[in-house]
Amino acid sequence: DPAPATQPPPITDEQIVAQFRSDLMAKRADIMAKGLTLTADEAAKFWPLFGTFQKEQDLIVNEQIKATEEYAKHYQELGDKEALAYVNALLERDDKMHALRIKWLAKFQTVLTSKMAARAIQLDRRLGLVAQVKISSQVPLIP
Repeated sequence: DPAPATQPPPITDEQIVAQFRSDLMAKRADIMAKGLTLTADEAAKFWPLFGTFQKEQDLIVNEQIKATEEYAKHYQELGDKEALAYVNALLERDDKMHALRIKWLAKFQTVLTSKMAARAIQLDRRLGLVAQVKISSQVPLIP
């Protein structure tokens, strides 16, 4: 039984995913740089930390992409076990991302004012939500 015409095709092509991630990383760095007012000293300390933060985020996002690709391959014949596994993978991703942001908020406060560290996490969270909407809009609902 084919998916309704309004249902977007799932992300399956690795090149599409890779391009999306590359675009997202470039936009993220640009938006973060424009959204944070840092002194030269703060910038010198913050950006290396932010790079490490992004690498840790990437590990979480990679797990989500793998789960989404697996789901996309089999979503038409999905059983209860697989449906729950996919949704649990999404919920675990949310938990991991939340914990990561709490951890890095504290680390960013070691090199920025609390207000600027909070702004960095706020900007990152906003960008993450936009990315999640974009990814989710390309994934069909569990049939």
